[in-house]
Amino acid sequence: MDELRRRAAEAAAPQREDGLVVCENLVRIHRTEGVEVQALQGLDLAVAEGEMVAVIGASGSGKSTLLGILSGQDVPTAGAAAVDGHDLLAMKGRDRLRYRRGTVGFIWQQTSRNLLPYLSAAENVMLPMTYTGVKRSRRRERAEELLDLLSVAHCRDRTPDTLSGGEQQRVAIAVANANEPRVLLADEPTGELDTATSDEVFAALRRANEELGVTVLVVTHDPLVSEQVQRTVLIRNGRTSTEVLRRVATGEDGVEVLTAEEYAVLDGSGRLQLPGEFTERLHMRKRVRLALESDHIGVWPDEAARQARSAAEAGEA
Repeated sequence: MDELRRRAAEAAAPQREDGLVVCENLVRIHRTEGVEVQALQGLDLAVAEGEMVAVIGASGSGKSTLLGILSGQDVPTAGAAAVDGHDLLAMKGRDRLRYRRGTVGFIWQQTSRNLLPYLSAAENVMLPMTYTGVKRSRRRERAEELLDLLSVAHCRDRTPDTLSGGEQQRVAIAVANANEPRVLLADEPTGELDTATSDEVFAALRRANEELGVTVLVVTHDPLVSEQVQRTVLIRNGRTSTEVLRRVATGEDGVEVLTAEEYAVLDGSGRLQLPGEFTERLHMRKRVRLALESDHIGVWPDEAARQARSAAEAGEA
């Protein structure tokens, strides 16, 4: 455990000013049978070193495409994407392989995809170390340290088929951290688990984040997952739309409470997506009226939208 804490302290180095993970105007176009689908349409994202962030969005919003690019399994069509200084558009095949083995760790939603069925938990954790030249004598030691940290030390000699779904995912987190990655990527890691087991898996992710110093990016469609992290990024129509920041604040009575504030994301061109429930409530369509105030920008429905809202409210009365 002392060795794990030492590496965590080393990982807490000064942050890059623009973030450990940076995407700018990211575009990914899939072409299938002559049809083009824009999965990402100018997405911007920055994740600071040491953060634990959830990216949420509906099916087809582009979140899985984003994870594929950050993991090195897919290549963007245009824009810029970098992780720990690695340019994901410029990397060649051999560099991409080294990147996947050493810079990022990955956890799949399907527990069966994370672990080899004929190896024990400890052997599964040791396997990635063989690709990066970790000495044989060190592999077992590190595997047991990770399994102990994630509260699955009792599983070390058991094969995946004898483990529960939650135990499998916690072992998978240990596997993903075997080569001391800078970033841990998780694709719906609790999608096949019940609520209680999901809480255990997220507790393990937080422990890896806090104890190992690994930056964690979780992709999910479940808004409840966002309550497990301090920052949630919503993707809509292939772009980052809004962010929710959670902080612990102390009230006048001295009691600590968790607060959550929602922010719209302003991209490099000055564009933002207003939340759908806001625009629908005010009947905002196609265009809005703007006014620059001393300390904010006012946004109002245009006259036609105002009249439509007034008529709707009169009908409800």
